[in-house]
Amino acid sequence: MHDDLPEEDIFLTSGRLRPDVTDHATARAVRESLSLARSTNWDSVRTPHLFMGLLTHPDPGVFNWSSRLGADLSRLLHQFHELFRQETIEPVPPLLLNREFLSDNVIRTLRDAYSRAKDHGRTQFNQMDLLIILFTAPNSIVAECFERIGVTAARLTELAVLAEQDRF
Repeated sequence: MHDDLPEEDIFLTSGRLRPDVTDHATARAVRESLSLARSTNWDSVRTPHLFMGLLTHPDPGVFNWSSRLGADLSRLLHQFHELFRQETIEPVPPLLLNREFLSDNVIRTLRDAYSRAKDHGRTQFNQMDLLIILFTAPNSIVAECFERIGVTAARLTELAVLAEQDRF
């Protein structure tokens, strides 16, 4: 195994995401990020697509986070979709939930979410792990979008952690 990869990687040798590293709701949201990448005319999945996947198929924690933020999930999804939609005349190539179709930031986000779950004694990462990593990652595009409207990454993270605690 490579020195830059965790000892237990979240990807199979084929490049596919291991099916045992996410819970059902998170797997569904991550799969949806593929459709969102296609519908916004990107040739790879980026972190905003992961975020939009969470908004499309939210678990109770993401619902709780959005309520605490005072945000309407469908409106927020529409805003992100419009913000990250690229105009293109070429058809978007097929995308798979495979390492080669994920940006480096998405790969890092997924690995960090898995690591966070393990740090909390869980074998699978969930939507709150992803959401918190999306807000706390250095140079987070998702957090930057909120910063533009006056909501800091620290505030987003605080609300997400409170929402996560409510689940338990």
